[in-house]
Amino acid sequence: MASTVYFADLRTEVKRNLLDKVEELLERVELSKRIKPKGMVAIKLHFGERGNTAYIRPIFLRRIIEQVKKLGGTPFLTDTNTLYGGTRSDAVSHIATAVENGFAFSVVGAPIIIADGLVGNASVRVSIEGKTYREVSIAHEIYYADSLIGVAHFKGHELSGFGGAIKNIGMGCASREGKLSQHSTLGPKVKRKGCVGCGTCAEWCAYGAIEIRDEKAFIDPDRCVGCGECIVICPQEAIQIQWNEASPEFQRKMVEYAYGTLKNKGERVAFLSFITQVSPYCDCYGNSDAPIVGDVGILASIDPVAIDQASVDLVNAQPGSSVSPYTTGLPPGEDKFRAVHKEVDWEVQLAYGEEMGLGSREYELVRI
Repeated sequence: MASTVYFADLRTEVKRNLLDKVEELLERVELSKRIKPKGMVAIKLHFGERGNTAYIRPIFLRRIIEQVKKLGGTPFLTDTNTLYGGTRSDAVSHIATAVENGFAFSVVGAPIIIADGLVGNASVRVSIEGKTYREVSIAHEIYYADSLIGVAHFKGHELSGFGGAIKNIGMGCASREGKLSQHSTLGPKVKRKGCVGCGTCAEWCAYGAIEIRDEKAFIDPDRCVGCGECIVICPQEAIQIQWNEASPEFQRKMVEYAYGTLKNKGERVAFLSFITQVSPYCDCYGNSDAPIVGDVGILASIDPVAIDQASVDLVNAQPGSSVSPYTTGLPPGEDKFRAVHKEVDWEVQLAYGEEMGLGSREYELVRI
């Protein structure tokens, strides 16, 4: 059965600005039914890496937060720590980056809570029945939140073709262990040239998988459980991820994590996708290249598969941007994400999401 996806273009009037349209989108998805009285509402977004400029503007989050408060909910902004070392790899630097990018309480009106704790190990194991996983590791505060609103910046991604609602809750709500499992079938490795043998990782590892041999750290693959904590703990950044997972399997793992994220939420979920500044790569980079198409609009739905399918279709219906080196000259109807990421079949995540019962690829687009 087709799901409903609501669409707001970027046209405005004196008495109806774009923030008003965001409010109307929330009304259309019946946000009042998604929130418990005094319930904790996790608003999951990407704060953007330091130096990135394509992430969603904080003033849009403020309007969402205001609506949650009006309905009696207690909102907080949230994301999880990154797998790689960067400006969001631990909760302290993550919050600092978010504030620098404009998500301060004085701007948005809600606190920031990093959902998987200081170093990405605060999680809950959720049982699922997937083709790959029987159990997934979901960020603690996401799991225990009463409601979840996924607010995604729709853009390109080098492993999944695009990043939208599914990636925002699949990869974005996983603990560090979950992120590592999605990206790799191997445990972390030590870059010997960078290692100084300080022993910080060996002292930290709760599983006794790391020891110092010949003044260098050594990770025992038989003892390593793949939690990934050593990656962020190493002061020299000498412990690295072995990025070996192929795109199709990565996408299927991501979908199973999205399924696990939503398992205990029932109907207490909603999704918004901003098809603006559609950058060719993820907001995890410390820069944003020129958009691959012009700004399109904002979508809302309670179906993460349908909203992603609609977002792809709307982007591909646009002419390629003349300022982007990736899609210059591509006419409307051409696949913009294949133009950027030629080896990635982005349909895998949508097809598998539908197969798992996460949502439907059939949708009715309702313009507001």
